[in-house]
Formats: sequence, structure tokens, C-alpha cells
Amino acid sequence: MFTGIIETLGTIRELQKTGDNVHITIESTITPELKIDQSVAHNGVCLTVVAIQENQYTVTAIRETIEKTNLSDWKTGDLVNLERAMKLGDRLDGHIVQGHVDQTGSCKNVESANGSWYFTFEYDPEWNNLTIEKGSITVNGVSLTVVNSKRNEFSVAIIPYTYEHTNFKTFVPGSKINLEFDVIGKYVSRLHALQK
Repeated sequence: MFTGIIETLGTIRELQKTGDNVHITIESTITPELKIDQSVAHNGVCLTVVAIQENQYTVTAIRETIEKTNLSDWKTGDLVNLERAMKLGDRLDGHIVQGHVDQTGSCKNVESANGSWYFTFEYDPEWNNLTIEKGSITVNGVSLTVVNSKRNEFSVAIIPYTYEHTNFKTFVPGSKINLEFDVIGKYVSRLHALQK
């Protein structure tokens, strides 16, 4: 379980394919604090640490994860948003994030707003995921508040701190992103669908 509050950025140093799996080696300042079998969210994707060496660690992604996230677009040198699993008893500064990406979307527009930024994202409505005005959404692992909610599109406002300390600064129109919709909203939507 995560909160969507990014701890740091990591840099992808190596991608190695073995069968359908991809082993991803990441360099990060949190590496010395990690342990084998620990869960870490990478752009919102929960992956397990399988190896640690000095300031780099390795995680493995299976085909299911690769197909449902933007992981297939990752390349050496890319910046990845990182968050370790939350501890019981900690403050929940973001919202409840599972680290299970629902679908990918794409950046539609980036608009400067005199010291902050508005990012607009679109996604395929076929999955029946939804956002609500002032509701929670996770974009590449970052817990955010929805503005301008539409059927398959929404915007978020990004403050300078978030812009500088996440990979939002790399987004341009067309950038593929991971989306995890609010878990409570997903349950309500599912219950509503079952009652039809």
C-alpha cells in the first residue's frame, strides 16, 4: 500500500529481458535503505526488489505488468518516480494507492500558469474508469486532485515542488503515463454496474 507521495527519483541504468520478463536496474539515493523482497512503487507500479548492489537495485516485471503499464516504453536514462510502501501508523499525506496500475493514458496538454502548471491527460473510456471533480487520481505514482473531470479526460494542477521532484518535468504532449484510479471510486462504480 502506498500514499502517492513520491520520495525521490531513480534513474534506469539497465534493462535486461529474460523470456517475457524484464529486469530493471535503477540507481537511487534510497537504495542503501532497501531490502530484498521489499515493495517499491515505480511510476506507480508496485515491483519487488530482487537484488541490491551499492547504489543500484533490480526489480523484475512480468509480461502482465509490461502490457498494462508504460513500462514497455522505459529506456536507459529515464527518470522514474519512486515510493516505498507506507508504514502502519504513518500519516496518509496523499490517498490510498495500491500500486496496481488500472490503465495507461497520455499527456494531452501542458499549460504554464505563472508559477505552476496544468497537465491534461486523456485515457481510453472503454475500461469504464472514471474521475470526479476534486477526487483523487494517481499519475505515474503521484497522488493528485482532479480538476476539469470529463468522461475520458481530466487535468491536474502541479506546484513547483512536485514539478521539480517528480518526472512530471519530462512530460510533453503524447507522453504515455500510468493511471491508478481511486480505489473507493472503483468499488462504487463496480457496485453500481452490478445493480443494473
